[in-house]
Amino acid sequence: MTGFVIPGVIVDGPFDAHSRGELTRVELTWVEKRIEVWIRFGQEAGTQILDRSRRIVFFRPGSVFAVVRWAANDYGTIVSRIDILRAIAPGNAYQTLPFVRPGGEILLKIEGWPKVEEVLRHVDAIEVLGIDAAEADPDHWRHVAHWMKAGEAPRPYTAERHDAWIRRREIGQ
Repeated sequence: MTGFVIPGVIVDGPFDAHSRGELTRVELTWVEKRIEVWIRFGQEAGTQILDRSRRIVFFRPGSVFAVVRWAANDYGTIVSRIDILRAIAPGNAYQTLPFVRPGGEILLKIEGWPKVEEVLRHVDAIEVLGIDAAEADPDHWRHVAHWMKAGEAPRPYTAERHDAWIRRREIGQ
C-alpha cells in the first residue's frame, strides 16, 4: 500500500501541498540486518508509505528530530551514525544530508556505533526526566556533539536547564 498519511488519514497519489512547500522530508529504509534508517525522536507531520521497506516522514519548520542510520555488508557494519536536526523554513540556509530533503540545521552529527549508543543513552536520560528530547534546548545537542568529538563526557541535561530554555524561548530569545 502506498499513500500519504496524516494522523489517521491516507491519501493515495500525489500530495502537491505537502511535497512542495515547507515540510522537510526524510526517507527511511528498513532492510533487516542490511540498511536501517529510523527516527529516534521528533514530531512527524505526516508519512508517505513507498513500499514494504521504505517510507518518507515529514517535519514542520523548527521541528527537532533524530535520524539513526546503520548499514552493513557481508563483512560487518559499514555505517553507524546519528544526526539530530532542526527542520528549516523555506528560504533559510541549511546543510544537506543523505535521505533528508532539502536538508536541515545540523545540531549533532556523531559517527561510530559506540558513540551513537552513547548519544542514544543521553536521549534516554532526557526522556527519563519526562522531557521530550525533541523539546530539549538545541544548544544542548551542539554541546553534546562538541564534547563527544573532543573525547569528553557532555554535561547531562537537567530539568533546571530545560526550564531555563523554555523561559528563554518564551521571551523570543
